[in-house]
Amino acid sequence: MTALADDARPRLARGVRLQEDKARGGFVLLAPERVLHANGTAVEVLRLCVDERRRIAAEVAALLTDLAAKRMVEL
Repeated sequence: MTALADDARPRLARGVRLQEDKARGGFVLLAPERVLHANGTAVEVLRLCVDERRRIAAEVAALLTDLAAKRMVEL
């Protein structure tokens, strides 16, 4: 697994798109000869990837802080 660098700018790979699957509900990642069902969490993360990394970091930090306050994770 490749580590995510601090200055990484995540984006969908060339030829890949996130599309709503109206027939089955939810979203899928479409690539040449591949379809991958994207759960709700994955969809939200991928949507955040179009924004700046600071927003992603802020969302993740807020989630982890909230979970820590509920004693669900340790920071």
